[in-house]
Amino acid sequence: MIGFLFVVSFLGLFSLVPLRKVMVMDYKLTYPSGTATAMLINSFHTSTGAELAGKQVRCLGKYLSMSLSWSCFKWFFSGGKSCGFDNFPILGLTLYKSTFYFDFSPTYVGCGLICPHIVNCSVLLGAIISWGFLWPFISQYAGDWYPADLESNNVKGLYGYKVFIAISLILGDGLYNLCKIMAITVNEICNKSSKQSNLPVTADALADGEASKLLTEQRRRDQIFLKDGIPSWFAAAGFVGLAAVSIVTIPVIFPPLKWYLVLSSYIIAPALAFCNSYGTGLTDWSLVTTYGKIGLFIIASLVGTNGGVVAGLAACGVMMAIVATAADLMQDFKTGYLTLSSAKSMFASQLVGTAMGCVIAPLTFWLFWTAFDIGSPDGPYKAPYGVIFREMAILSTEGVSELPKHCLAICCGFFVASLIINLVRDITPKKISQFIPIPMAMAVPFYIGAYFAIDMFVGTVILFAWQRMNRKDAEDYAGAVASGLICGDGIWTIPSAILSIFRITPPICMYFGPSLIS
Repeated sequence: MIGFLFVVSFLGLFSLVPLRKVMVMDYKLTYPSGTATAMLINSFHTSTGAELAGKQVRCLGKYLSMSLSWSCFKWFFSGGKSCGFDNFPILGLTLYKSTFYFDFSPTYVGCGLICPHIVNCSVLLGAIISWGFLWPFISQYAGDWYPADLESNNVKGLYGYKVFIAISLILGDGLYNLCKIMAITVNEICNKSSKQSNLPVTADALADGEASKLLTEQRRRDQIFLKDGIPSWFAAAGFVGLAAVSIVTIPVIFPPLKWYLVLSSYIIAPALAFCNSYGTGLTDWSLVTTYGKIGLFIIASLVGTNGGVVAGLAACGVMMAIVATAADLMQDFKTGYLTLSSAKSMFASQLVGTAMGCVIAPLTFWLFWTAFDIGSPDGPYKAPYGVIFREMAILSTEGVSELPKHCLAICCGFFVASLIINLVRDITPKKISQFIPIPMAMAVPFYIGAYFAIDMFVGTVILFAWQRMNRKDAEDYAGAVASGLICGDGIWTIPSAILSIFRITPPICMYFGPSLIS
């Protein structure tokens, strides 16, 4: 894994470096997250911003400590299957069987505090549709639509409906947004070439004094951004050299992925990286997984049943690594441009961070893989996207004949519904569209379960009440509280994994069952 990451993760960094001036200075793409980060960094250098940052750090530390202590406390009561606060049937045992329960997870509550209200409500709606109505309905036809005696993770049973209906929603949403962003990109490029740019840039109609000040600041940014430039020949040589190494190395790691398929991926990847980076700059929406799915379907179907699954997944990893890192780097260039940072320093930092990730990520995965049952549909770490991408690869090689009865028809229905919902969101006024659910968010609980949707909804309710009582405090500290909750719970997974590796189990099993009194 470390070797694979080292040969593919750096290519995206070199692919778009020659276009950094075009993307940041000429097209003046906003990169909303990068701009927001730059504004935050710049605010730290004011007296008011520094004081607020100190309070936010203290707030984060307080909630991190609380979350870590709570996660440690929960562990002592989880000594068995379905034990502990993670399986607390707060809504009753009947709904608990359909995964509707609150598991006291600081991570998911923190996610609810960070995510927009519409995302959290979309997740809850998806949980209600799937686990409240759809799965109980399909379960009635066990023995007719699918064999009733299959294991819980057999795609020919109910599990197949859960996975592929979720895939259909994700593909519908991803395909719609891919077409939408490609259309926006083409339209803006055409407008730019005809000198009728509608890109979100600062208006020129300003007072003379203010315009002169802004022009001076922009010239200073341009000068610093270009001063420590990265030579185009260096970027081209880095890309070609790494591609050559990858073409030789990847077929050794994954034999079904032949060298000419890797070469084809590297020829196409820079164009896709540009499209994704441009779209991210306009909309702040990175469609990395969609580009990865395109590569997966094409390569898996070309290779066929003899190794197509492995080849498709490996090609998907290659494509996603290049497209994602290119968009991230360009977003960081935008942040550096607005904070008067050296572009060369930003690039070097990305190289160092990527190298660290190539080692830390596989080691972290190994720790979890060794300590927990990763990917089990009944376990705490279901790894939903790992399962979903694998089933996509299998579908690409074996076709739809392996699906259970009526699964394809239901999937097509949800795919079309996903397209229609997105279209309605775009054509309706904002005062209406803000209440229309997001199909991508709805899809996640279809496979995972409803419990995390309950947690996230609790987070969004807390945030909503906080905003009603004191909106400024909520805006200033909600992110710090959420980060503390997520970090504290995440930190506890390390000692928890170590305890599990050494076979040290919790001493108590807190279990909930029906009353024994008749």
